[in-house]
Amino acid sequence: MQIDNLPPLRDVIARHDLRARKELGQNFLRDQNLTARVARGAAPRAGDTVIEVGPGPGGLTRALLAEGADRVIAIERDERALPALAEIAAAYPDRLEVIAGDALDIDYAELAKGPVKLVANLPYNIGTELLTRWLTIEPWPPFFESLTLMFQREVAERIVARPGSEAYGRLGVLCGWRTEAHIAFNIGREAFTPPPKVTSSVVHLKPRATTDGVSVRDLEAVTRAAFGQRRKMVRQSLKSLGVPIEPLLAAAGLKGSERAETLSVATFLALARARR
Repeated sequence: MQIDNLPPLRDVIARHDLRARKELGQNFLRDQNLTARVARGAAPRAGDTVIEVGPGPGGLTRALLAEGADRVIAIERDERALPALAEIAAAYPDRLEVIAGDALDIDYAELAKGPVKLVANLPYNIGTELLTRWLTIEPWPPFFESLTLMFQREVAERIVARPGSEAYGRLGVLCGWRTEAHIAFNIGREAFTPPPKVTSSVVHLKPRATTDGVSVRDLEAVTRAAFGQRRKMVRQSLKSLGVPIEPLLAAAGLKGSERAETLSVATFLALARARR
């Protein structure tokens, strides 16, 4: 599939010698049918700004522009990719801004102008950390309208996990509290260069409007204690909070014999409010 007049992605990668670097968590999605599908899932509209992390050779960047994003801000740490991104900027005048820098050092809210969507094939080594940062910002609701992100399948399952599943933990509680999240589709390892060892998944997250009267700090403290000893009953695991346990349990309607992986997001929110 050719989405614009620029060279095929495999030619761009070869011409700029963009061999993926393991230390940067790089796996380039080279199938333009799939990059277009990711872009369509993000649903960029006229007036939207899309912030993309780790564009690499720019396959997803091109798809976002072709799908109608008025403005794409691409944040790229790898200087080798900058010439390829400059070629895309020239092909889409005044619509692509490239920021050379580390995604962990960016103030994303400062980049926001109008409706903002975050879209990325996230580097495997920083994906979870970036997501956690985006979901714990204050004030809430956040500056972005949605997150459309690619993760290892295992991480994606943790994001959308429900109580009672093995994947359910601190990340699932955070995502369940602050967003409506679902796995849009999976991508096989053969679609990337080099092929990763695992299947990837595209996850779409839409922020919820309310914080339910709970602070990030309190919820993080409660989930850290509960899942830090997830095989123990919550009466035991929550002792590390250093506060009286019985009032906490009563506020959340718990007996104390339950285990963390069985508790709903609403129950964790009740514990967090009581802890405050």
